[in-house]
Amino acid sequence: MKKLIPAALTILLLCSHDMFLKVDGFFLQPQSEAIIALFNGTFEKSENVITRDRMIDVSLVGLGKRTAVDSTQWFDKDSTTYLRLETGDEGTWVAGVSTASRVIEMTAEDFNSYLDHDGVLDMLNQRKENGTLNTDARELYSKHVKTIFQVGEQLSADWKTYLGYPIEFIPLENPYDIHPGHSLQVKLLRDGSPLVNQLVYLGHTAAEHTHGDGSTHSHESGDGHSHSHEGIEQLRTDENGIVEFKIESSGIWYLRTIHLVTTDEENLTHESNWATLTFAIGEGHTHDEDHGHSHAHDEEEDDFPSSLFLLGSIVLIIVLYIWFSRRK
Repeated sequence: MKKLIPAALTILLLCSHDMFLKVDGFFLQPQSEAIIALFNGTFEKSENVITRDRMIDVSLVGLGKRTAVDSTQWFDKDSTTYLRLETGDEGTWVAGVSTASRVIEMTAEDFNSYLDHDGVLDMLNQRKENGTLNTDARELYSKHVKTIFQVGEQLSADWKTYLGYPIEFIPLENPYDIHPGHSLQVKLLRDGSPLVNQLVYLGHTAAEHTHGDGSTHSHESGDGHSHSHEGIEQLRTDENGIVEFKIESSGIWYLRTIHLVTTDEENLTHESNWATLTFAIGEGHTHDEDHGHSHAHDEEEDDFPSSLFLLGSIVLIIVLYIWFSRRK
């Protein structure tokens, strides 16, 4: 089940403090320098840096091996945290960051506003039904983010690696093996088990490049204008914890969710785990291109008998000429 989020709610969702990993171009060359940006704010803009002490896990997965990232590879610029790394051999790679839990206290009004703005609608409806809209909140929260990127041309199976985070998105197909027009299924796990009936938000933008100084730029369309946010879709996981969506265009795609529940833990009212997944989709071959190739092949097949007929005609003329010459 999915639906397009109204424009007003889209703006509010973009005001949340989600966390995203965004790779320099997503399509990288082997054995080359690259930058991964850690955004804490929205997908478009980071509001503040993430200190190293908050990162309880930073992992890089490639060629069947998981490597812990050294804290010295991070640097901060303005309000964004960046990871500088050297890519390895060709393959589909994964990077992940999991943060330590923190506690935040909010008045009932602020908590309700946060639920509304960040799209945690199930909890907001629950508070309405239970008559607890006027109850203050003390929430324990943590964030767990992943990105999948491609190095070189050769694909590998690392895209499906489970990092063991409290909440985690795992695609059921390599994103770099599909193209616009295809559908993609992604499973959402909570403590390793499928998370059923969970709201998930899907968005995409044009591809971006991150420079060594931390600045970014977007690819431009043919009319000279850069692509902006393409809108957000609201999805809900099925009985197997899976969301399915159609890849409408190339560019960067992302999923985000906040799993928030009430808790009986002392001095707490709620616990939340935030998750995001980012990846890119290349241009590939569209159906129209395939159709065009089909016509081209048909033309080549039609041309072959014509060429054979012409060659046979020439041979026949030569044979007849020799035959008549000898008779004469």
